[in-house]
Amino acid sequence: MSSIFSHAQDPFEEAGQPAADPLEPVVNTVVVPGPVARAFAGFTDHTHLWWPLEQHGVYGAGSYVEFEENLVLETADDGRTSIWGTLDDWQPPLSFHATWHPGTTALWSTELLVVFRAVEAGTEVRVFHEGWEGAEDPAAVRQEYVEAWPLILEKFARFMGSEA
Repeated sequence: MSSIFSHAQDPFEEAGQPAADPLEPVVNTVVVPGPVARAFAGFTDHTHLWWPLEQHGVYGAGSYVEFEENLVLETADDGRTSIWGTLDDWQPPLSFHATWHPGTTALWSTELLVVFRAVEAGTEVRVFHEGWEGAEDPAAVRQEYVEAWPLILEKFARFMGSEA
């Protein structure tokens, strides 16, 4: 007789197959000229000036993205808004952490941590994006950000005065 305390097979695991490993975080880094406080302000106070909304926005070119109180918010030119995420750890000028779900509901959010640190050439900005199991289609969403973050950070670096 089997005990009710025995370890039953996970109903989502195929027979004979090990459980899948969680999807790895996406980590991208860029170095921008200037001090940490300037880089943090460029990223959070002036997002509307550099974020590539035409490719990575809900409403496209002409909308406005900003860090507003505890939200990351995009506003269309007709006044519609889309919450991209909720800030739950705000440590200026060193880091911020947020749930992240542009274009979808908070139910399908991932996690975003952005860290700023002084280096010899200026400020290193490192983006850690993880929590893919929170996305509606984890593998597809992760792949979108594998491709998107280098382009987004390149735009930020140019905005901050980087040569590359």
